[in-house]
Amino acid sequence: MATETLTIGKALNTGLRRALENDPKVIIMGEDVGKLGGVFRITDGLQKDFGDQRVIDTPLAESGIIGTAVGLAIRGYRPVCEIQFDGFVYPAYDQIVSQVAKMHYRSGGKLSIPMVIRIPFGGGIGAVEHHSESPEAYFAHTAGLKVVSCANPQDAYVMIQQAVASDDPIVFLEPKRRYWEKGPVDLDAPLSDAYPLHSARVVRPGADVTVLAYGPMVRTCLEAATAAAEDGRELEVIDLRSLSPLDLTAAYESVKRTGRAVVVHEAPSNIGLGAELAARITEECFYSLESPVLRVTGFDIPYPAARVEEEFLPDLDRVLDAVDRTFGW
Repeated sequence: MATETLTIGKALNTGLRRALENDPKVIIMGEDVGKLGGVFRITDGLQKDFGDQRVIDTPLAESGIIGTAVGLAIRGYRPVCEIQFDGFVYPAYDQIVSQVAKMHYRSGGKLSIPMVIRIPFGGGIGAVEHHSESPEAYFAHTAGLKVVSCANPQDAYVMIQQAVASDDPIVFLEPKRRYWEKGPVDLDAPLSDAYPLHSARVVRPGADVTVLAYGPMVRTCLEAATAAAEDGRELEVIDLRSLSPLDLTAAYESVKRTGRAVVVHEAPSNIGLGAELAARITEECFYSLESPVLRVTGFDIPYPAARVEEEFLPDLDRVLDAVDRTFGW
């Protein structure tokens, strides 16, 4: 078994390389993904090894990237589109919602759109305007799209390959502040034996409070769980992994044991994923809850300037404060 320690960024690169090797119909396209290897170097070396017909540097036109990919997908290719930064996706929003999400339904199932839209998302890198957004609710709300987010190198390596192999259009959210974090990756495990793409996972068991997160906030919640353990509280941390469809089986089982739930995400709270999660947990686990489901999120403002972004982002202290409040009811 070949287990290596890789960063999330390198795990994504290796997963994309495997996808290119395994299927000649896989094409990577986006701004600077070829010669430069992407702003975050996620596609580094791929154009050199697979050629500029399969790893394509596109014009700076997100709508054009996605529109072209729709045509390729209809013709049997599997395009993987990189949106350079989360805040740049909006020019392509019409294409994604009006074409990518609806083509299969509109054609009565005759056409498939097997494409992946990779979006580095979230803050924490000290970037300028339009470079630190959390647009996941827009896409999770859109019927016809699937939305996933990895939180560690192993999932990054496996999930990107699963997404590329899927016949459905998938928005693949990558936690950009975590690109350089390392972890073990099993490079030899068969993809057929991998954890299902659209299933949540308990990443730390606990008995007192259920904490739900995805993407960049999973690590924050794990750090909070370590800190809470020093005070004798056991936090069960669940990585949702898939935002659409949502898999809440583990969450329901957990909340029915703990009686308390905290949802954590970077995006603003107003009509965000946290609201949907709180509603579903309340409906399913009402008689088990000892307190309301609480949310720890970004604030309902445009993403702030880099010098104050740490005041905006949920952190360990805010998660622990929410945990404390669940015991106050």
